[in-house]
Amino acid sequence: METLAVALLGFFFVGYVVLGGADLGLGMLLPCLGRTEEERHRTVSAIWPLFLVNEVWLVAAAGLFIGAFPTLEGEVFSGLLVVFVPLIAGWMIRDAGLWWRTAGMGPAADWLVCGGSWLAAGGWGWLIASLLNDSATEPTALGLGALTTLFVLLLFLAHGLGFATLRLTGTPLARAQRLTGRGGRGGRHSLLLTSLVSATLAVPAGARLPLTEHAASDTALRLIVPLSLAALPLLLAAHLWLWRLVRRGGFRPSAL
Repeated sequence: METLAVALLGFFFVGYVVLGGADLGLGMLLPCLGRTEEERHRTVSAIWPLFLVNEVWLVAAAGLFIGAFPTLEGEVFSGLLVVFVPLIAGWMIRDAGLWWRTAGMGPAADWLVCGGSWLAAGGWGWLIASLLNDSATEPTALGLGALTTLFVLLLFLAHGLGFATLRLTGTPLARAQRLTGRGGRGGRHSLLLTSLVSATLAVPAGARLPLTEHAASDTALRLIVPLSLAALPLLLAAHLWLWRLVRRGGFRPSAL
């Protein structure tokens, strides 16, 4: 049961890094892809509504981590508090900007989306660096942390650029395609490559945690793991349905 819980946690975590990293990367690119008010509106709209279902993967991972590995969760969150604070702050700022954009706040909301995306992506880079450290419950050294964070920032930028070629229209799409090359096919290839790199980076980071040694009791795992397994196909189905709906134009990239 512990092995199944670890596998599910890894799947949820990798799912968020791949999917959530794409919309964070697109938010980071907002000033580059959107030069005018209308272009920025179109770029921000491309993140809707996918970021909502992407965040469900993170909520699922956090819930399973807290429920199945409660002791380790306390050690990690308290030991890496200095890392989690900017990460969560960036996440909240980015999401606030996205919601305020729908309320008609133009440039101010755009800066929140862009700045929050950079802060959250940097927080993920520092967190991954800390998990790869000798002690997964202590922040990593400044040098290694800065290098890893820089790599993750560049990775999320490339990931968001590939995502942009699938979601944008008009001039912002043309800018994204020029950067990825070979039109739409280049964007798909870029997105696939950055997805593989993101997953490859997330797996060893999570594997550094002593999960099996800190698993909850069998009674708790027999409740939490089946519930997580039951939720997994629902989450996958909802994500696929929403993506197909977006691709069909149910939510147009040019309008909220």
